[in-house]
Amino acid sequence: SGVAVPASVLERDILPSRVPGYQPRLLDELGAMGEVAWVGRGSLGRDDGRIALHRPGREVLRDVTAGLNLEAERPSGPRHEAIRSWLGRRGASFYRELYAAAGGGSDREVLDALWDLVWAGEVTNDTFAPLRALRWRRPAAEPRRRPARLTSLGPPEAAGRWSLVSDPEAQPPGAPERTAGLHASTLALLERHGVLTREAVAAEGSPGGFAAVYPVLRALEESGRVRRGYFVEGLGAAQFALPGAVDRLRALREAESTAPAVHLLAATDPANPYGSALPWPRRGEDDRRPLQRAAGAYAVVVDGVPALYVERGGNSLQTLPAADDPNMAQMALAALADLVVDGRQKELLITRVDGHPVGSSAWRDRLLEAGFTPSYRGVLLRTTRPAGRGEAGLLSGPYGRRA
Repeated sequence: SGVAVPASVLERDILPSRVPGYQPRLLDELGAMGEVAWVGRGSLGRDDGRIALHRPGREVLRDVTAGLNLEAERPSGPRHEAIRSWLGRRGASFYRELYAAAGGGSDREVLDALWDLVWAGEVTNDTFAPLRALRWRRPAAEPRRRPARLTSLGPPEAAGRWSLVSDPEAQPPGAPERTAGLHASTLALLERHGVLTREAVAAEGSPGGFAAVYPVLRALEESGRVRRGYFVEGLGAAQFALPGAVDRLRALREAESTAPAVHLLAATDPANPYGSALPWPRRGEDDRRPLQRAAGAYAVVVDGVPALYVERGGNSLQTLPAADDPNMAQMALAALADLVVDGRQKELLITRVDGHPVGSSAWRDRLLEAGFTPSYRGVLLRTTRPAGRGEAGLLSGPYGRRA
């Protein structure tokens, strides 16, 4: 709740890794019942952007969107103002009503204005269909509209009803409301991280940063609801934890050694702390470009330590210090098969490793042993048997647990 993640990876990587047998209809049902809503948190290009899921009616939603509107540049233009004005007067509306209110023209111009408002956190939709349609391939030219088709509902990325997220003028923010919203935001951060640090708050882009939530954390500590201590080495002394989180950390530290746990995570997954709260581990004389938490990139984490990084597009592989261990490298390479087995990618073609052609890399033989086949472009991995999304993250192999 409240985490800003790229829309393109939400249903491809993040939800299936947490919900066995995930299907899009599950999210649609929650949206139709009013249990879950989404809000834009910034554009990532023309066809993608960050969104956050929320429970409607909670103060944290109003607090987060208010902070965004203050910090982000508010879209301005005749079409933006026309859409704002219409939704403010008429409430939730379908695209054709917004199209007429915006003065007509091409669908592309109206859609661009509408999605500017969406990514700014001002407008949302009562369905998830338009977010999925952003990933569809667009026609090279806008189709000619037939005059007789007056009932057309518009482009797929405009489906559903659009509405304003909140009306800041309808209820001026007062001190009690602001405090309640900040309290809800802080509790959400604690529930999400367990151990909340300055770095974790900064990585989420929370309005006001750590300074805004620190007074709430201090009050929770004084009331005995959270603990303050030095729980995670290397992350500073300002660490606050829920009592249950501390007990779970101690249980993991004292647990008997078991088979290594291998996780294939989207680089932007909130469960991946590297590149946000923690730096990516690199070798001392590493002149490769820095790793990014980019949509479409993946990290293979073995027992909490990243070993491999698959760059966006899946054609380039970067090895991390943990992969110097042959056993960890073998487990990490075996986990790459999940990208193909669970249907996230039709095939995985590796052409470069650590910035060099795979054909001249010492990793070529390891990739072939992991199931890749030689190709004139590099090494290729594809599956011949269909697999449903229910299998994602539930495979087990000879090299340890695959979660």
